[in-house]
Amino acid sequence: MDSAIRVFLVDDHTLLRNALTMLLEEQASIEVVGEAANATDALNGILQVKPDVVLMDISLPDFDGIEATKKILEILPDTKIIAVTMHAEDVYLLKFLQTGGRGYVHKSAADQDLLRAIDTVIKGEVFLSSAGVQVMANQYCKSEQADEITPDMLSERERQVLKLIARGFTSREIGTKLSLSPRTIETYRERITVKLKLEHRFELVDYAIRHKLLG
Repeated sequence: MDSAIRVFLVDDHTLLRNALTMLLEEQASIEVVGEAANATDALNGILQVKPDVVLMDISLPDFDGIEATKKILEILPDTKIIAVTMHAEDVYLLKFLQTGGRGYVHKSAADQDLLRAIDTVIKGEVFLSSAGVQVMANQYCKSEQADEITPDMLSERERQVLKLIARGFTSREIGTKLSLSPRTIETYRERITVKLKLEHRFELVDYAIRHKLLG
């Protein structure tokens, strides 16, 4: 790019925003054009300044960075959004990438990975930190087995429970919604994991997304 890469920062920690701004402004090829401490202010600012790249935290005070990413890309689909987060859990990375995110940088490695991440996504490629690469490798190894098992193996109630688990509800919250006890929900969860041959919550989330159970 001939002109500077225009970057917008989204994180609720002022000290981190300041540190990232200092890091980025040392680069002649990068211009920080705005920042926000929550998703609402981020959306307003990003729609106004239309940056090339957004550095997005996942955990924000009003609503999460994954939902914010979705909203941004619905209006500005060419924006390159990189998650800069402490979350290393598989479920967050998978949901972020499926939403349209283009990069993942763990905050602990931001000083090493962030500039490379920006350069990579500007070229139209996807950047994953070492933790992100491991997540995707794990998912690849499990995907063939998971794809062979269809949702038809689950009862209607089990599909309801799986859908709510994938949306992040606890057993107690699911029980309240379905008028069942938390223990009963745990029993359903055990049945689901046995039938689908999946063990971890992020695997259930990925399965629900791939089989379009969240619509």
